[in-house]
Amino acid sequence: MLSRLLVQIIVTSFGFAAVTANADNVALSLVDYEAHKGFIDLFWDDGGGRMLMRVTEFDEPFIYQVSLPRGVGSNDLGLDRGQLGATKVVRFIRSGPKVLLIEDNLAYRASSDNDEERQVVFESFARSVIWGFEAIDHAGDSPAGVAIVDATAFFIRDAHGVVATLSAAGEGTYSVDASRSAMYLPRTKAFPDNTEVEAIVTFTGEPTGPHLSTVVPDARAVTVHVHHSFIRLPDDDYEPLPYDPRGGVWGLRSDYVTPIGDNLSIDYGGRHRLRKVDPTAAMSEAVEPIVYYLDRGVPEPVRSALLDGARWWNQAFEAAGYINAFQVKMLPAGVDPMDVRYNVIQWVHRSTRGWSYGSTVTDPRTGEILKGHVTLGSLRVRQDYLIAQGLVAPFKNGDEDAEALQEMALARLRQLAAHEVGHTLGFAHNFAASGNGGTSVMDYPHPLAVLAEDGHINLTTAYDIGIGEWDK
Repeated sequence: MLSRLLVQIIVTSFGFAAVTANADNVALSLVDYEAHKGFIDLFWDDGGGRMLMRVTEFDEPFIYQVSLPRGVGSNDLGLDRGQLGATKVVRFIRSGPKVLLIEDNLAYRASSDNDEERQVVFESFARSVIWGFEAIDHAGDSPAGVAIVDATAFFIRDAHGVVATLSAAGEGTYSVDASRSAMYLPRTKAFPDNTEVEAIVTFTGEPTGPHLSTVVPDARAVTVHVHHSFIRLPDDDYEPLPYDPRGGVWGLRSDYVTPIGDNLSIDYGGRHRLRKVDPTAAMSEAVEPIVYYLDRGVPEPVRSALLDGARWWNQAFEAAGYINAFQVKMLPAGVDPMDVRYNVIQWVHRSTRGWSYGSTVTDPRTGEILKGHVTLGSLRVRQDYLIAQGLVAPFKNGDEDAEALQEMALARLRQLAAHEVGHTLGFAHNFAASGNGGTSVMDYPHPLAVLAEDGHINLTTAYDIGIGEWDK
């Protein structure tokens, strides 16, 4: 928290010393608020339960990301812990006291240096206003001015589409209950290139489906956490990777300045930014290695298996001429997994077994991956254990060693960790791999059960070790 004196100096330098606290025009100085200074400055009004936001840049694009750090816990509903929403490029614009947060329409663009050509495309397709704020202060009536807005209602809303998800699943009609919702300060922080805000949001309604009552203490009140990330756009020192059908797949975009006869749609592959310390060397350290962090809540022996499997990807970076460019570590204590600065592998519990998946926060303009976010369902290892148990059927005496069953389940987890991390590195599925000697971890491999001469099933080679040649 900034000191009272420092906040006062900052406030005065921007030309205002107080904001209106309520309809009676009772002024309350910003120095009375808890300040979080970063990419977008926040001011917490503890007495009023309000989160104020200072907007200093207008008509300047940045990235806005919504996520669900605390979910519902039902695979059938899909509202998982750590689930990412869509990544949007947005900007603030101001008209008098009104401040609008607008999402740019990047599906239609003109990759041209000609301002008029870009303007025609810009004006031909609609944008979307995400939210409208009212400026509390009136300092700076021009677009270059500074605006203080009360963003509490913006943060305490259904930004993740929970209402639509529950309705589509037949679980009932729900809405946000503001009286049961509040800001969550432990996960609200500001850094130089990103500002992270979290809220406790409660949805109330009458349950009509079978799932909510199995995972919520009272299905009439469903409380989750919604996280908002404001992220500075990366610099322009990145070269987009042209889409190749043999690699990752990303959404098509229309480019209206492509030559006549060429495809109107363009696409980019997804990748993390990576450079060699010595570009001329066959093997070189990375200027900044790609580091993934494993959830601290993963127990052993699962923890070691996931670390091993995820680290397989360094084999691919070694094949590309890098030394130790891909690393996997434990998430430092106290770090927010939703913080965009960290690539994470999360261990997620559900009431029933479900799928795992790899998501990303990606610059929609270029395909540059800013954050890899892996979700691994915790019940998968138990399911694989049951599969091994069914294959081996060690029930003859009741005292058989179950170590082989667990080893097969852990081998599957290593492959699963590598598979989902692969998605967050930009790779799509490769379902031809199992028919070509297991050349990729991006396939869905079945366990290889070998029938020994004595009639017993051997599971020691049920899953391959390491990534495949296609991955490299």
